[in-house]
Amino acid sequence: MAAMTSPSYQRWTTLEFLDFCHPEIRQFHAYWDAKRAGRSMPSRADIDPAEMIRFLPNLILVDVESSDPLLLTYRLVGTREVEARGSDPTHRPVAEGFYCYSRDEALHSYRLVIDGRSPMFCDHTKASPHSRLTEQGSLFVPLSDDGETVNKVMVYTVYRTS
Repeated sequence: MAAMTSPSYQRWTTLEFLDFCHPEIRQFHAYWDAKRAGRSMPSRADIDPAEMIRFLPNLILVDVESSDPLLLTYRLVGTREVEARGSDPTHRPVAEGFYCYSRDEALHSYRLVIDGRSPMFCDHTKASPHSRLTEQGSLFVPLSDDGETVNKVMVYTVYRTS
């Protein structure tokens, strides 16, 4: 399925989004894709923060505590993400600290990545009520320590200053 429409925005679970997404999203995807090294997804150990310093302010790292029931916790939330949200949800459950149109929408995005074990792109524009930032789209990518089970999800969001 290429694009999945929600009442709020579209999600892509195929790589078609690379044809039209923001160049920073393509660059982040290229970094993640290179770290796979022929596997379906890289592990957290494959990701080197020193190699991706420019992405860090816009990056979120989420621990997948359980997939059934879905329990997710923010491990790391970049400074630009905190600015857009107006608070820092680090160490809080995603179900409580989400930054989306609704809790169900937020959890659905993670569920697509966890179940599909592949990237998912959200195409939407959303102005932050807490800052002069406007969201331009987000890329969710899976990480796995065993190559099968998604145990972390990284999210990279592009913002422009309003």
